[in-house]
Amino acid sequence: MLDVFNANYARAAQYVHASPDLLDNIRTCHSMYFMQFPVRIRGQVHLLQAFRAEHSQHRQPTKGGLRFSPHVDLPEVATLAALMTLKCAIVNVPFGGAKGGIALAPRNYTEEELERITRRYTTELIRKNFIGPGVDVPAPDMGTSEREMAWIADTYNMLHPNGLDNLACVTGKPVAQGGIRGRREATGRGVLYALREFFLHQELVKCTGLSGSMVDKRVVVQGLGNVGSHFARLAQDEDHAVIVGVGEADCSLHAPDGLDIHQLLAWKEETGSIRDFPGATTLEEPRACLELACDVLVPAAIENQITADNAPRIQAPLIAEAANSPTTAEADAILRQRGMVIIPDIYANAGGVTVSYFEWVKNLSHMRFGRMAKRVGIQTQRRMITGIEALTGEAFPSTLRDDMLHGIDELELVNSGLEETMSDAFQEIVAIMNREGTEDLRTAAFVCGLNKVVMAYEQLGIWP
Repeated sequence: MLDVFNANYARAAQYVHASPDLLDNIRTCHSMYFMQFPVRIRGQVHLLQAFRAEHSQHRQPTKGGLRFSPHVDLPEVATLAALMTLKCAIVNVPFGGAKGGIALAPRNYTEEELERITRRYTTELIRKNFIGPGVDVPAPDMGTSEREMAWIADTYNMLHPNGLDNLACVTGKPVAQGGIRGRREATGRGVLYALREFFLHQELVKCTGLSGSMVDKRVVVQGLGNVGSHFARLAQDEDHAVIVGVGEADCSLHAPDGLDIHQLLAWKEETGSIRDFPGATTLEEPRACLELACDVLVPAAIENQITADNAPRIQAPLIAEAANSPTTAEADAILRQRGMVIIPDIYANAGGVTVSYFEWVKNLSHMRFGRMAKRVGIQTQRRMITGIEALTGEAFPSTLRDDMLHGIDELELVNSGLEETMSDAFQEIVAIMNREGTEDLRTAAFVCGLNKVVMAYEQLGIWP
């Protein structure tokens, strides 16, 4: 992953007007914390290794997920933190980048054991001042969810009694514990918004040989975790795309005529696997889904899935990277040479951090979005409806009346803000691609993020 990041960074740096030493400073991770702590599990003491990396404090706080994975290490979280810095800059979220992880396989531990581990990890972060509403704000990532974020928030609150803004120390919390509606599906929804915006740019769409919108597009999704499952559901239900293939860690499924994602997710919940789902062909190779014939490929699993080995066999003309670094540098070069268009991860999966920013703002303001304006909006709509009825002498259609008098709630505001953010960021990336003549969207996205970080360094006087 570090090699991939460095290759992409170097390709973009040549388009950025900044001194080489400043660019080198921005590339490297500024603060890294390795910790090892004991936790008693089933009568035995387990020494667990954990990490937190804060890539850049040019914006504060820093922001990034917390992953539970047996393969996590310091270089990985440092690289992911660097990606977070640029990702936040691309979507105009005022955070520096960070990332953390604990080296464990969650399935090997009970809920009570995971709670003790998470709380101890949080205590270690507090001890070294690596967490706080204005310092560093974790969020869910691979292997973690709302549950772990609630434990982090509670631990931080206990160790900071009477702290007014304690809930803002972490995002991705349950709604009842300071979270925000729409956060759970935010990353997957953001990928869908990125694709919608892509299809509005005809000069890019022509490069893929596609046309129209996401309607009836054949889509393959690798990974049905939080990101992939929500993306697939939303693409099917809202944009009427056809899910023709999915992949998980144990196998892939192929259904040329499409499969119902709701039924598939229910099957997975019941059986513990997507294997042998009725109406689809089970392919034993987990990565086989990447090579299926489709219009849009969405790798939403883990890093390094599209490699130099399988890149020549990829058939999708359009790839939207929902996972972090799913494509190696060698594979990226092959795909670009073959004419495939890639919507890069550094932009496409920024929906999570965008809505995390909304949650952080909500926690600091201590007010639910829409609370002040909803009634005013409803009253304004009611006066407008009454005026139209008086002018026309006819009753307003009841279904339209109910919709207009519903008012805007928190979820609608969050989704609207997310869609606007993803749309604006994509337009900035395309403008840079056209102006600078960059090779592809990935390079333009890196340039977009780098330009903003460089500007912050220069304007804030961080760089001597």
